[in-house]
Amino acid sequence: MTACAIEAPSAEGADGVPEAGCVITADGAYAARLARAGDSWFPERWTLDGPEPYAVPLPGNQPEEPGTEVQPMGDGRVLIHRLVAGRHAFSLLYPTGPGTGELPLGAVECPEPGTRLTLLPPAPGGVRAYALAAGPRSGVVWLVAGGPFGPERLAEVPGHCSGGVWLDGTGRMLALDRELGGRTKTVVVDLERGEVSPLLQIADGSDDRLLLADPDSGLLLISSDAPSPGQERLGWGVLGSTLPVRFPECLRVPECAVTPFAIQPGQALMPENCAVGLRIDGAFDSWVGTWRPAERRVRHLAAPEGWLAGAGVWTRDGVLRLPYATRTTPCGVSDVADVGDLGDVGDVADAADVTTHGTAVVTADVAADVAADALTSHVTADVSAAAEPDPPVPVVTRPVPLQQAPLGRLVTN
Repeated sequence: MTACAIEAPSAEGADGVPEAGCVITADGAYAARLARAGDSWFPERWTLDGPEPYAVPLPGNQPEEPGTEVQPMGDGRVLIHRLVAGRHAFSLLYPTGPGTGELPLGAVECPEPGTRLTLLPPAPGGVRAYALAAGPRSGVVWLVAGGPFGPERLAEVPGHCSGGVWLDGTGRMLALDRELGGRTKTVVVDLERGEVSPLLQIADGSDDRLLLADPDSGLLLISSDAPSPGQERLGWGVLGSTLPVRFPECLRVPECAVTPFAIQPGQALMPENCAVGLRIDGAFDSWVGTWRPAERRVRHLAAPEGWLAGAGVWTRDGVLRLPYATRTTPCGVSDVADVGDLGDVGDVADAADVTTHGTAVVTADVAADVAADALTSHVTADVSAAAEPDPPVPVVTRPVPLQQAPLGRLVTN
């Protein structure tokens, strides 16, 4: 059997999207990252749901390779993905007094040359973990932790696949970006049935990708070149609704890359009020932006020193938690309270309340789970320009083609 091409996961994900400095569980309780001590790399688990954050190092018998993937589980253990003798090996790490315990889970081999296997984002619930083996002609979704018999092949999707966004609160419906016939569209994979259905198609000739989704509100963050052919734009829509997809002009920051990384949970039936955390990468620096669909501007905030760029989680109360690590504070979290509408964008950074928690210093500077059948509802491909100067987009005369999705008989307009 031919194994996957061996390459360490890079700091840049599929389609050039920058990867986060650490991985956080869906509920925000734990985080994990690959930390460095001198020239050696080792896994590190962060606990975020206590009075103060703290880190637990999980070194093995030998240093890890740079780029080794780690992911926190809901019970505090850390999943690690290593490349060993041409195979993708998975283990669970946990602290055992002064040492590190390790539970091997098994390994995966990929039959097609050029296949790259990477972990998918943490699943809701934190009990299971999944990986995507993306090959030139198809992608395979694997259950790599939480199954009864080691890694389990769940579904195969024709075409080159990337991304990975959870659409429900049970970890059943997974959205993937699929390149087929020269165009990229988002499809949804039912992991229980192994079925694949179309999810997002704005125009026949556009490249449409799903970046983030919130199961509580149904808010979707979308990247597409439909409004500006050949140029990716950031837009938003609502799952299970006929509300139009919009591409706000305020999400275009000149000479910068804007990447959403977190959506405020718990806003059932109120997607327009969900706060969104944005990573903004300029030529010389990265900083944080916050935005709500109901507003027409982005608030720009200085990132805390040592921010693990692209990592963060919203609380239900509208506090954005940003993990950071410095020499004086090796494990810290900066809490940024969303301030709503406070006037000019330039004044918002001063008005925001930011509380920084750390293991060394503490300073003060500044909705119900989506049911599976709801996923068969419509996200329209129309782009509305109501009350905001958005460029026109080709109007599709019918909703996104979800009629063939599982439980399609329950589709409603």
